[in-house]
Amino acid sequence: MGSTERSEQPVITKGIDKFFLNFYDILKFILRFFKEMFTPPYEGREFVRQCYYIGNKSLLLITLTGFITGLVFTKQSRPSLAEFGATSWLPSLISIAVIRALAPLVTALICAGKVGSSIGAELASMKVTEQIDAMEVSAINPFKYLVVTRVMACMLCVPLLMAYTGLVAMGGSFLDIHLNEQTSLAIFLQNAFEKISFLDFFSSFIKTLFYGFTIGIVSCYQGYHATQGTQGVGKAANVSVVISMFLIFIEEIIIVQVINMLR
Repeated sequence: MGSTERSEQPVITKGIDKFFLNFYDILKFILRFFKEMFTPPYEGREFVRQCYYIGNKSLLLITLTGFITGLVFTKQSRPSLAEFGATSWLPSLISIAVIRALAPLVTALICAGKVGSSIGAELASMKVTEQIDAMEVSAINPFKYLVVTRVMACMLCVPLLMAYTGLVAMGGSFLDIHLNEQTSLAIFLQNAFEKISFLDFFSSFIKTLFYGFTIGIVSCYQGYHATQGTQGVGKAANVSVVISMFLIFIEEIIIVQVINMLR
């Protein structure tokens, strides 16, 4: 009896012990993902299906948000530049802001809200209804089929969606500049890409690669370890979005600092 009571005593405190145990579980989950990702057999059909699902689910909202972002940012920037007679700098200013920051961040936040919540809720519902256990009984590796395919799809689709967001945002910016300054498309593109370097494009793709991994791994972890029955489904969806967005902001700060050191 005494030994049982001693074994239940926390090492530090219950809260701190739980934190480190959760951190250990997350680390094991991530390491298992990388192990399963390079281990055959590969679930190619499910991976393609998830890519289509992620892109199709986010495309309309990203199109609308990207276009409005470019249009509004151009309108907001014009008065400040007009005070110095530098409205001709608008294409360069917008392209730098969109490529370096706005397109990666807007895309990641939209995907975290739309895709992350969907993945968390889907896997959580499969967990609480014991469909994942049934897959294991059927000699199917549920981790490879459910987790690896979704995380890899996020890692591929988020950078592609980022490039599309940047393109649409620049389209919105060109529309506003053309209507106000009658700037041609050729001159707009020349001025827009004059100050953009390869490092800007490369860093944006690297950022969104990390963002996609974060969204996928957080959402899959929350859904794969859901508890409390049907209540766990809603909790997994909500927690997936909140944690993904928080980590995206942290990664943004860190990556920007690293890139500034490399410039």
